[in-house]
Amino acid sequence: MPDATILELFETPSDRPFVIEHTAEEFTSVCPITGHPDFGVVTLRYQPVAAKDGGQCIELKSLKLYYHSFRNEGSFFEAVTNTIRDDLVKAIKPEWLQIETNWKGRGGIRSVIRADHGDVPGHFLGR
Repeated sequence: MPDATILELFETPSDRPFVIEHTAEEFTSVCPITGHPDFGVVTLRYQPVAAKDGGQCIELKSLKLYYHSFRNEGSFFEAVTNTIRDDLVKAIKPEWLQIETNWKGRGGIRSVIRADHGDVPGHFLGR
C-alpha cells in the first residue's frame, strides 16, 4: 500500500505566495486487471500556506520514496492520482494543489489525469 507516513515536511520559506512544481518522470504502478506495469510521469503543483501561518513544503527524497511505494500496487490511473492528491493535501494542507499524471500509451490510448484541491492561484494564471 502507498505509505504517506514517510512524507517529510519543512517550513515554507516565504510569507509571499508562490507555486512549487515537482515532476517525477519514472513513476510506476501496476494495472489491477492485467498485473502489467504502468509507467507515467507525475507532476505535483502546489501553493503552500505562508510561513507566518505555519505552512509546510514536501521534502523531495521523502516524496520520491512515497511515489516508489506505488510500484507494486495494483490501482487504476484515476485512483493513483486521487490517492496522491488526498495524501499530499492531508500532509501539507496547501492553499492549492494539483496532481497531474501522464501515463504511457497502452493499446494506442494515452491517459492524463488531473486532480485538484482548492482554487488555482491568480498569480499562477498570470493575473
